[in-house]
Amino acid sequence: MLDYDDEAAVYDATRGGVPRAEAAAVAVLGLVPAAAGTLLDIGCGTGLVTERIAEGRPGLRVVGSDASLGMVRVARQRVGAVVHADARRLPLQDAAVDAVTAVWLLHLLREEGAAGAVVAQAARVLRPGGVFVPTVDKDAAHDVGSDIDDVFAPYLAPNPSDGTERIIEYGAAHGLDVVGSTAFRGHGQGRTPLGAAHGVRRGYYASRLALPGQAAERLAQALTALPDPDRRRAEPAYRLLAFRRR
Repeated sequence: MLDYDDEAAVYDATRGGVPRAEAAAVAVLGLVPAAAGTLLDIGCGTGLVTERIAEGRPGLRVVGSDASLGMVRVARQRVGAVVHADARRLPLQDAAVDAVTAVWLLHLLREEGAAGAVVAQAARVLRPGGVFVPTVDKDAAHDVGSDIDDVFAPYLAPNPSDGTERIIEYGAAHGLDVVGSTAFRGHGQGRTPLGAAHGVRRGYYASRLALPGQAAERLAQALTALPDPDRRRAEPAYRLLAFRRR
């Protein structure tokens, strides 16, 4: 897995930057009721999306949280209210906020029970009638039918932690009912074979790929051998679900 403290300095530049963040924020706000007064963005990373959520809804009080201190330091330069916290143990009282968001977080939680614990915490801190808006099937969104996907296929990790049905099941167990969904474009995330090879060697795809032993290097070499190694393949479309707290 990546060291997100170290990754904080380059994260935005390597993940689609402002265009991707703006697309995410617009999609999130489309699922957050206009009457919501407070929103917690868990796993906020550098705060790039969090900042745009706040800018897109001036009357909304937005707080971010992240488990990486390096990410928190960057996010606090954009969003004043950011706490350093594990999303499985949020430092908030029960029924404290009107909305919780988790953009590009649940797919990273491969440890047994971790994604379910985060969903449980989101439900706990939501007021009745509040909404939880996470991305689901994040890694699968990158399967755009390209030659890169064909090379990845033998290495795909089973049972993604953010699979739609799994997250719906977790939500139902904690009083969360699905009330909507939407998708948004992953600007700047169309992959090149060379970029994918670099990512494999850096550990970017730890949530998507199972790469024991020398498998990472074998995969990287197969990617660099693809034709047009600098040409970007199609961009992904990420999916958001909206849950309402009973």
